[in-house]
Amino acid sequence: MNYKNIVAIIILTLFFSGCKEITKATDFITNPSAREVYARELAKDSSLFKPWKKAFAQAKTDSPQTKLPYVESGQFWNKSFTASGYNLHLQQGERFHAKIRTDSLNNQVFLALFQATKDSLNPLKLEVENLPQESAIAFTVKETGDYKIVVQQEVHANTRFDLLLYRTPLYNFPVAKKGNAAIQSFWGANRDGGKRSHEGLDIFADRGTPALAVCDGRITSTGNRGLGGKQVWLRSGIFGNALYYAHLDSIIATTGQRVKTGDTLGFVGNTGNARTTPTHLHFGIYQRGHGAVNPLPYIFEAKAPIPSKDRIDIAQFGTVTSAIANLRVSAFAKAEKLGQGKRDDTLQILGKSTGWYHVRTAEDSSAYIHQSLVKYLGN
Repeated sequence: MNYKNIVAIIILTLFFSGCKEITKATDFITNPSAREVYARELAKDSSLFKPWKKAFAQAKTDSPQTKLPYVESGQFWNKSFTASGYNLHLQQGERFHAKIRTDSLNNQVFLALFQATKDSLNPLKLEVENLPQESAIAFTVKETGDYKIVVQQEVHANTRFDLLLYRTPLYNFPVAKKGNAAIQSFWGANRDGGKRSHEGLDIFADRGTPALAVCDGRITSTGNRGLGGKQVWLRSGIFGNALYYAHLDSIIATTGQRVKTGDTLGFVGNTGNARTTPTHLHFGIYQRGHGAVNPLPYIFEAKAPIPSKDRIDIAQFGTVTSAIANLRVSAFAKAEKLGQGKRDDTLQILGKSTGWYHVRTAEDSSAYIHQSLVKYLGN
């Protein structure tokens, strides 16, 4: 090998090493998602990248409507080129969670949450994706509306999975040792014979039950006045929400005090215009620039769903066993009908949820069909 060839090899080696270092430095600044990092490498092989990218685009148009909490179990198959889209309605004040659990630590799964918009050129706005080495996302909902979560595995994934979709409240519950069942009067209920509506929640509890700070913050006001009687106002940050605790029997928080989540602010009573009603806390939330908002999503307690411990075998394909089989938008019998399958139609099985198969048809549409109407095909 002559001198010029050696020099050329050295230069090329330094060039490509430099490119890798530049990519690492750029990634450190831009913090790309797991999908972006994977797609960058996969794009080097168009025979894999094109169908993988196409599946993601198709999933963004999927119709299934998902009621939370939701669990789906299934099997990712090598080079199946599938992705699944799930439509959700999320409310301001809750946190949305998506988690994917697999039997293999070596297989990547990509989660992307979009918000539906009214922009025909960009009908889905990306909100959050999982980062490299992560298998979950959490998103604080600031705007009530329709959203879509798209789930897609890497091309060579070959593993069982459990998908968990669920919501949790942004705040803790405001009354000690109470929960959702204690909320007995809700946002929007008529007051004073319909002259006004209820701008909060009434949480019933015995007199003297502690009323708790639902978040860290600062007490901006306390006093005994107006319809609310003895009351406390808590601000959840410099530009955060104003949280209103009313009808208290007594107050222990003081104006200007910094409080932590769970600190006692006062005790449940029935002061103000509640003196003729059973003791309860009126809890309200006021958003800067928007006024009162529905507090229910902010405090309604919910837990992560638990996948079944019984692992089921799921085939990659199945066929319809009845003359006509309804394909539905959700995994329950009264869900809207999307279409029908006919005997011996082949379905690609994406997963299973509560006795329903999540499938993709030959026309590339996604739907649910009851397990009793499907027979597995051999893999």
